[in-house]
Amino acid sequence: MRFMFVGDSMTIGRAGDITWRYRMWQHLSASFDGPFAIVGPRTELYDTGAGAPLSSAYGAEDFPAPARRHLSGWGEGWLHMAPLIAEAAAGARADVLLVSLGLIDLGFYTDSDQTAANVRAFVAAARTANPAIRMVLLPVIPNIRAESDAPFAAEVARFNELLAKAVADLDRPSSPLLLASHPPTYDIHVDTYDGTHPSASGEHKLAAAFADALHQGWGLGGPYGVPVAAAQEGPVR
Repeated sequence: MRFMFVGDSMTIGRAGDITWRYRMWQHLSASFDGPFAIVGPRTELYDTGAGAPLSSAYGAEDFPAPARRHLSGWGEGWLHMAPLIAEAAAGARADVLLVSLGLIDLGFYTDSDQTAANVRAFVAAARTANPAIRMVLLPVIPNIRAESDAPFAAEVARFNELLAKAVADLDRPSSPLLLASHPPTYDIHVDTYDGTHPSASGEHKLAAAFADALHQGWGLGGPYGVPVAAAQEGPVR
């Protein structure tokens, strides 16, 4: 089974980060019953100094090069990924998309209705690449901006409602969709290093959200094996 991570800055990570992608790869390596691969057209981390995705300096040295593949980008959202997903999924022969997008859309590019329309365009495009493709979609986690910007917080809440509706509308037996649960104990003041991007504990909680959706929804893998409340190893900034 071939998994592709699709996301924004929370998923690509920056130079020196371990990333939740690594945590998910660890989980699949320990719990998945059968062969699997991580696929995608990109491998780099974002280099904040260069302002571009040019770094290969992952914080986990045991993260093998093939498992570093992804389709994610700093400052990229549903708006950007919808036109790319068909070619990327076809080229990588992806079976399962693990998608964390939307915050950047709502913050800079599109309102909740427009963002939801891009979700639907993304799903349709992915299915042109693989009519049997599966997708797990994570709701937007409100970041620190939502604490002081009430209209933005309202747009995030409305989009998450529209995302849930899109998953219900577009789910089909031949190409199932799952809505992952918002990590129940996620605290942006503890689980991020800047109010948005995950720290070590946040990485574990994001991975757990996808792992538990896969396990509970489709019987893939097992429950997430790291106690997230105690998972503080790695660079916490």
